[in-house]
Amino acid sequence: MKILSVDDSILIQRLVAQAASVIGAECVGARDGVQALQKLEETNGGFDLITLDWNMPNMNGYETLVAIKNDERFKHIPVLMLTTESGHENVVAALKAGATDYLTKPFTSQDLELKIMDCLGLNQI
Repeated sequence: MKILSVDDSILIQRLVAQAASVIGAECVGARDGVQALQKLEETNGGFDLITLDWNMPNMNGYETLVAIKNDERFKHIPVLMLTTESGHENVVAALKAGATDYLTKPFTSQDLELKIMDCLGLNQI
């Protein structure tokens, strides 16, 4: 399994990588939406999950989410929003745009692991 962590914070990328390692997944980082779309192009959408921050330079997370979900090659990839944007309107907008789930910062590593597993369908009993 392969996870694309899109966040301008190296700390958050490391937390996602740690959570990914718990389930044996590889994690690739991108610092903004532009770089994330480049990595999707380079790998032909070769990711099982994308974690996506809202507030980033160059191309924010919402714009990136819309671009991903409007691209036939990538729209099937689940997207977990990881952001400080906790307003109800932001959550609704992201879910309507196609986000699979939403986790607000700060979060615990256990919360992150559970959300990742949920998005990947690994928590099914």
